[in-house]
Amino acid sequence: MDTRLAIAPRSCDAPPRVQDAYQVGVMRRAVAAKLRCYGLNMLIDEVLLIVSELLTNAVLHSGTRQVTLSLHLEHGVLRIAVADGMPGRAPRKDVDGEAESGRGLALVDALVHENGGRWGTSRDGSETWCSLVVLPEQP
Repeated sequence: MDTRLAIAPRSCDAPPRVQDAYQVGVMRRAVAAKLRCYGLNMLIDEVLLIVSELLTNAVLHSGTRQVTLSLHLEHGVLRIAVADGMPGRAPRKDVDGEAESGRGLALVDALVHENGGRWGTSRDGSETWCSLVVLPEQP
């Protein structure tokens, strides 16, 4: 699955356009359907949270006009990638209990490690990716 989303660059701290935020939900539903086709129902919740966080970061922070979501299953590894084409890494933040945002990459990190995977960014920071080890479902 490789899907491109057209988005509007944001200015300063302006919220994203409603249609851009809506596309994150549309992509979540498409990913859930793809995971069902792969027979990976047991990973739907975790993967949807990862996809939401990575896409939302791209929509909010990239300043670009296009974001690409990729989802591929090969040799027992599910690879998820979000590319925005903009160099630069999103730093993982340490946030306190009162903060309203800033936990996304910490959640991604925890979910990826819980599922025996890895995550990172491309050399130039224009893509954030993760890979999850897919274990066979137990009867």
